[in-house]
Amino acid sequence: MTTQTLSRTITPYANEPFTDFTRPENKQAMEAAIAKVKSTLGRDLPLHVGGEKIHTEGKLVSINPGRADEVIARVSKASQQLAEQAMEHALTAFESWKKVSARERAEYLFRAAHLMRERKHEFSALMVLEAGKNYVEADVDCAEAIDFMEFYAREAIRLSEVNIHHPLTKIDSEENMLTYIPLGVGVVIPPWNFPLAICVGMTTSAIVSGNTVLLKPSSLTPAIAHKFVELMEEVGLPTGVLNFIPGSSAEVGDYLTKHPKTRFISFTGSKEVGLHINRLAAETAEGQIWIKRVIAEMGGKDGIVVDETADLEAAAAAIVASAFGFQGQKCSSGSRAIIVESVYDQVVERVIELTNQLVIGLPEQNFAVGPVSDKSAYDKILNYIEIGKTEGRLVAGGGAATEAGNGFYIQPTVFVDVDSKARIMKEEIFGPVLAISKAQDWQDAIAKYNDTEFGLTGSFFSTDEVRIVEALESMHCGNLYINRKCTGALVGVHPFGGFNMSGTDSKAGGHDYLLLFTQAKLMSRKVK
Repeated sequence: MTTQTLSRTITPYANEPFTDFTRPENKQAMEAAIAKVKSTLGRDLPLHVGGEKIHTEGKLVSINPGRADEVIARVSKASQQLAEQAMEHALTAFESWKKVSARERAEYLFRAAHLMRERKHEFSALMVLEAGKNYVEADVDCAEAIDFMEFYAREAIRLSEVNIHHPLTKIDSEENMLTYIPLGVGVVIPPWNFPLAICVGMTTSAIVSGNTVLLKPSSLTPAIAHKFVELMEEVGLPTGVLNFIPGSSAEVGDYLTKHPKTRFISFTGSKEVGLHINRLAAETAEGQIWIKRVIAEMGGKDGIVVDETADLEAAAAAIVASAFGFQGQKCSSGSRAIIVESVYDQVVERVIELTNQLVIGLPEQNFAVGPVSDKSAYDKILNYIEIGKTEGRLVAGGGAATEAGNGFYIQPTVFVDVDSKARIMKEEIFGPVLAISKAQDWQDAIAKYNDTEFGLTGSFFSTDEVRIVEALESMHCGNLYINRKCTGALVGVHPFGGFNMSGTDSKAGGHDYLLLFTQAKLMSRKVK
């Protein structure tokens, strides 16, 4: 980095604006980006291990979930041997990277955010094709990735300002200071549903804190992760700081989780995989001299509570948006609605009307509802719909959307009169399935909301201030929203993470997050 680059003024953080696709020029720009990306499909993409790009015989074949016969990319798979090579490169790189100033490390993120902003539609277009997102969902994902880099870069600088933000009690005989130093080599395992934003956030937060990273992306969206890795290489990130090693979770993921030199594992995904990682990480390997740190954001069974004082139209709209945005494939998706009985029928009727207005089709043609992630998810969700038919009354959807094409399309599905103990009210489905339950009153509704092993997001719709205060205190989740949908957390605005089986409440996008990738060191010097 040049002195001039490092001395430039850093402006206050602000969220990246979303693109308005009602404007013809923006819609045309996205269409052009999709056409450009489609012209590059089917490439073989390598591993990035140290400074070497490695092609392997084994491949992850990424497909378009909206067109199951369209190959996005063939991505080389790492073996345990290559994972070990990546670990050695990361360990070597850490020795120099940890000594780089926070200001200089942050500059790599600022530069990457700048380039991503310039190429925003191109990144979004790849998500449309590989992840099945419509224009808005892809654009928001890309904006969040930019936000994470901008926010964490500033956070790293803030934490490096010794004793300014965390002043220590002064005594006459000593000079004391508290610094935050990096942990070491970390394994980053992001999900497929926010394949750019969460991948970028998890990776850059660790890197800007002074750690080096082994990135093992989801096997469903490795091409998007690879495009990000190429971007970090373009901005000059030193060799070995970021290593790209897609591969089998059982072979590569478990190997690195158990590795004695792994200092932390940052994971976003299902409850089952998160608990598996936590269990493996808790076992001390031979030669390991630390307790591994696990940062886990897992599942959710999020819900919206509506009382009789609420704006019922706004509540119904929020229920539908929370349940079916990106086909319900968000850990924050509102897959439950709990409505007090005096307004139950009225809200249900409007939810059905709004659900039936949703149109299913190809993401590249910007339909409101696209495909689910893959055949495995498709079969699982359809099985839950069959379970739902035995647990509630089906009022919308109820099966596959075969007319939409040869992808993995499922109708937005609504079940009503569902008992709060039913499986579709308790288990994470991760698809376009909404279960609605009736409550006697607002207090009963909150109790039903809390009757879950998860605790990620929730919403409470009411105009009664006394009830709102009670809901803020008693609804047990990491992110609680009043009179708005339970999805759509913004970096720096809504630090994100949940309780119980929703994970370690990591609060991504908040002022506490980088502390998870650092350790505090107190330095004390006696003075005369």
